[in-house]
Amino acid sequence: QVQLVESGGGLVQAGGSLRLSCAASGSTFSFNTMGWYRAAPGKQRELVATISSGRRDYADSVKGRFTISSDNAKNTVSLQMNSLKPEDTAVYYCYAKRISFDYWGQGTQVTVSS
Repeated sequence: QVQLVESGGGLVQAGGSLRLSCAASGSTFSFNTMGWYRAAPGKQRELVATISSGRRDYADSVKGRFTISSDNAKNTVSLQMNSLKPEDTAVYYCYAKRISFDYWGQGTQVTVSS
């Protein structure tokens, strides 16, 4: 059974940086797409960034501040978050997709204080 496990969340002051990492276990195959979503309090889950065949897509709100990277051989994906803002506060979820199957991590809390 595929499991995605996130790490790296925490509390940081505005303007600071955090790096999120996600590792997939129980998979004998590579994923077509990996990425990150987030859910702020009282809001729906939204896309943050995805990477697929080397193509990177970002939400407009994080462009220029966040960088996504992945290692297909290891089935890992990371998100470097710089210049963090209080509005980036959310639970961040790792995401992976293979063909028509979607996989989600349990989420890691990121809190940015002003």
